[in-house]
Amino acid sequence: MNDLTIYDRYAADWWSGRYRFLRTLQNLVPARFKYFDLVVDDWQSLSVLDLGCGGGYMAEALCERGAKVIGLDPAQSAIGVARARSAQMNMDIDYRVGIGESIPVESNTLDVVVCVDVLEHIPKWPEVLAEIHRVLKPGGVFLFDTINRSFFARFVAIVLGEYLLRILPVGTHDGKLFIKPKEIHKELSRLGFHVQPFKGLGPKGINRRFDITFGLLPFQSVMYIGAAKRSA
Repeated sequence: MNDLTIYDRYAADWWSGRYRFLRTLQNLVPARFKYFDLVVDDWQSLSVLDLGCGGGYMAEALCERGAKVIGLDPAQSAIGVARARSAQMNMDIDYRVGIGESIPVESNTLDVVVCVDVLEHIPKWPEVLAEIHRVLKPGGVFLFDTINRSFFARFVAIVLGEYLLRILPVGTHDGKLFIKPKEIHKELSRLGFHVQPFKGLGPKGINRRFDITFGLLPFQSVMYIGAAKRSA
């Protein structure tokens, strides 16, 4: 499957800590920034799009780093929760409803686009990469992670994650939509990005709630994280 309705169904509990799969998404944020902060060493005042922002985990972390953040997601309920949360936390984040295939942002205007937990859900992901290229300024940076289309990744993300351990709702992923690193590298290069070496991303430990914590890994057989700079 590829059930994107979960982001609306669970939106009200995005920040409650009630559901394990949402805590898992939140636990991924520090691991992602271990890579992203190496690529962007100063976020202050950068214009950043969090593409597929959900209820705002990454958007808030970007805002805390001083970035001027736009959060975009097709899930209206999740955007509603994100807006309410940012008002409560006194964070100036511009949340919008929209899709990656048609980003409601002017061309050549963004310093950074962050896209996590997204591309593996989109059948026409090359269209999303083309839109990201369009909205980035020359020299702008694209930061992402996604899931490898491998047997091991399907076993970990779907068999273990959804059916055996029940970390994710059943039907969250469709393994056929996972993307091999060489495929995304080729498409980014074709669009005119300078692609940096990808890193592995995955489980590193367990916290006090017995939730999985994440970090960078030496292998990319399950998840991988990367960066690419738009040519000037």
